[in-house]
Amino acid sequence: MIMSASLLATAVVLCAVGGILMLTRPLTRILLGVVIASNGINLLVLSSTGSAGAAPLLYGVPLRRVTDPLPQAIALTAIVITLATTAFLLAMAYRSYQLTGTDEVHDDLEDRRIFLRAEVLGERAELREEYRAGPRPTRDERAHYRQEHRRLRARLRADRALQARGRDAGGDLWNDVLGADPEDYVNDKDDDRGATG
Repeated sequence: MIMSASLLATAVVLCAVGGILMLTRPLTRILLGVVIASNGINLLVLSSTGSAGAAPLLYGVPLRRVTDPLPQAIALTAIVITLATTAFLLAMAYRSYQLTGTDEVHDDLEDRRIFLRAEVLGERAELREEYRAGPRPTRDERAHYRQEHRRLRARLRADRALQARGRDAGGDLWNDVLGADPEDYVNDKDDDRGATG
């Protein structure tokens, strides 16, 4: 089987560019990355079939000269899947822009909270071990220990306050989860968010 070097290089470049775009935060770039990477993979699959042969539906053609239809069917299936993924990512980007004013993917608050708590508990354990390791601590060492302990506690409190501000839910579970149009917020007299949503 002979593979074209130019098609292989083009497929590798498309997959690399798509992969880099998929690692960014804005959903529009992720969408472009998915489309470009899928085109690169389709090109790679089609170029792996080798040189073009005779059509497989004609009678009297030897099987050695017939083009393999399986990679073409796989590429066609991949195109359909890419279309569905593109529609899904477009809907996600639109909904994210509608709710937050940007299509950027934010950090998950729960993951961030768990990581921060583990980090603070680790620092607190190191601080306690350092404090208890030596002989009887002096007044300055006790003051330093209390100050560091307060700093770590304040760090956790600040993160909890940030999470509380991040949870801007209107109270209507249907609209908060599935989404409502900005006009619905204007028409809703009980909601104090207004048109900005």
